[in-house]
Amino acid sequence: MATLTKTGPRALVRASGGPRYAVALAVDALGTGLLRPFLLLYGVTVLKLSAPVTGLAMTAGVVAGLVCMPAVGHWLDRGARSTVVAASMLVRVLGVALLLATPAGHAGLFATAALFLGIGNQAWPAAHAALVATVARGRERDTALAAGRALRNAALGVGALLAMVCLAGGTTALRALAAVTGVAYLAAAALAGSVRLRAHPAADGPAEGEGPAPRMRALLAANVVYVFCLNVPEIALPLILVTQLDASPVWSAAVFVTNTVLVVTLQVPVTVALSRFPRRTVLAFAGAVLAVSYLGFLGAASLGPGWGAPAVAAVSVVCTLGEIVYAGSATALVTVLAPARVLGRTLARFELSTGLGLAVSPAVITALAPHGPAALWGSLAAATLVSASAVAAEKGPETR
Repeated sequence: MATLTKTGPRALVRASGGPRYAVALAVDALGTGLLRPFLLLYGVTVLKLSAPVTGLAMTAGVVAGLVCMPAVGHWLDRGARSTVVAASMLVRVLGVALLLATPAGHAGLFATAALFLGIGNQAWPAAHAALVATVARGRERDTALAAGRALRNAALGVGALLAMVCLAGGTTALRALAAVTGVAYLAAAALAGSVRLRAHPAADGPAEGEGPAPRMRALLAANVVYVFCLNVPEIALPLILVTQLDASPVWSAAVFVTNTVLVVTLQVPVTVALSRFPRRTVLAFAGAVLAVSYLGFLGAASLGPGWGAPAVAAVSVVCTLGEIVYAGSATALVTVLAPARVLGRTLARFELSTGLGLAVSPAVITALAPHGPAALWGSLAAATLVSASAVAAEKGPETR
């Protein structure tokens, strides 16, 4: 398999679904960046709910959103592509509308709004991956998926920065942010729906090979552990920096910004550079890099206040590189393993494992952290190494 080294911007946009779809992704991510980091704050300050109640409602929304994934997979396997993407955006419009309509003190309506937001957030990745897999083939598909992630991270970052600027306006500004988010989701849904892309799995046959739907048991189980890396910059590192190393919150912000910048700038180049290797090998390598970074955090935390914070920030670069390698290979591997007739259901199962990992990782991280750096980072390193070994050992048809 030749590596994809000369994909220009136009070819990349084409492989990602076209210009209108690229704009839809950017607008959708911008809206998500405006609201998602401050949804908890909205519940506490605007709706006057307690922090535990708000957090529980948000968690319930995410978990309940996972229940919709089998239906999303079946819908995709009937040939729908841009329609499912647009629907994942429209359901979030409903969530924002409910959020704006929720009176102060009504936890039930807030939980319902969080449910619709959770359904949209869970359904979107599988629908997007299925759309790109229909437009692009081979390593061009891998690069297009990587480009979509880079674009989304950039827009999420811009949205979060705009939201931070607006927070000085208090509850009025938070309501305005929610309203703008709803408009952004609506515009993105209209753009995505206008692409009008469908697939014909029954006529196309297998995407990259033949046979029944892959079980991917080791891959799915490993993915639950792998996705912990996505919450390390947002949850684990701020927790360690502030509570154990007595570092300024500025260090946590610096780590988060660095992570975003690295993903935006390196996701595509790293994915292209590693395209000469089998995707399964690359995914196993990602686990090794992540495990090394976790051991690096263990060593950095042992330095204590003073040198500990800059050491953690330096090691976070290695962790982000592992995240980039993981993100560039995991979904791409799944799209290659799945025959076209069950691509939607296979992607839905994979995103279900991703959602499960994202849902449980905050609880696991916060439970392990009080027991010391060795309990947290040692456990994560060991689990990730076991997962990487399982991915490498699992039998599968994908060779390149």
